Amino acid sequence: MHSDSLQFTAATSANGIVERDFTLGEVPGVLWSPVSGAERAPLVLMGHGGGGHKKHPAMTGRAQRLVTGCGCHVAVIDAPGHGDRPRTAYDEQEVAELRRAQAAGEPEGPIVVRYNARLAELAVPEWRAVLDALQQCPEIGAEGPVGYVGIGLGTAIGVPLVAVEPRIRAAVLVATWPDVLIEAARQITVPIEYDLQWDDERVPREAGLALFDAFASQEKTLHANAGKHLELPRFEADSAVRFFARHFGRAVPSPA
Repeated sequence: MHSDSLQFTAATSANGIVERDFTLGEVPGVLWSPVSGAERAPLVLMGHGGGGHKKHPAMTGRAQRLVTGCGCHVAVIDAPGHGDRPRTAYDEQEVAELRRAQAAGEPEGPIVVRYNARLAELAVPEWRAVLDALQQCPEIGAEGPVGYVGIGLGTAIGVPLVAVEPRIRAAVLVATWPDVLIEAARQITVPIEYDLQWDDERVPREAGLALFDAFASQEKTLHANAGKHLELPRFEADSAVRFFARHFGRAVPSPA
């Protein structure tokens, strides 16, 4: 993995944002950057949800806010078995089992926890290699701060990643099952903003709160909103921009 170099394969720009597709070995990703300004800017890594991909609207929308709101670069990669990456027989089996449980009205937690844990084992070293490669880009560099945003599967990957990756200085995470994440969460001391849907029909409230409780961070903030699993308010994306701007020492443009 580490012997591969980052290859940019396509680039477009619109509304002050440059979007560049890249590959690192077998891993496809996308990097959004400010059009103007040669000075180095912070980097935010984002992990998409289960069944999603690097350009899912939840990713592109957040990326645009972060680029325009605090001048960050934002990178997303496809998780194993997602997006432009081939599914293995194991992926197919786990997804079929999840669909069966959902159709039968059975708890999906045990299946998702198991599958996400396997994907995290694969994805954490990939993310670290991608971070190594991105920090070699002159507009990012190795000295600047790095943040992480995770949603669903992105949180299941992000908790073990943030626990072992000292370059990540702050993280925004959306609640998920704590079962295999508690030990890693206890190793995390960077500032955390944590979003939880109070009426989540998939991740029980107590489970989401248990993960928040486990973080060892001196600064951790719980944002609990009314609503179901997929009803996270859009204003939480703006809150994430302010969170990173604060920890990265960036100015946030005042609302027009």
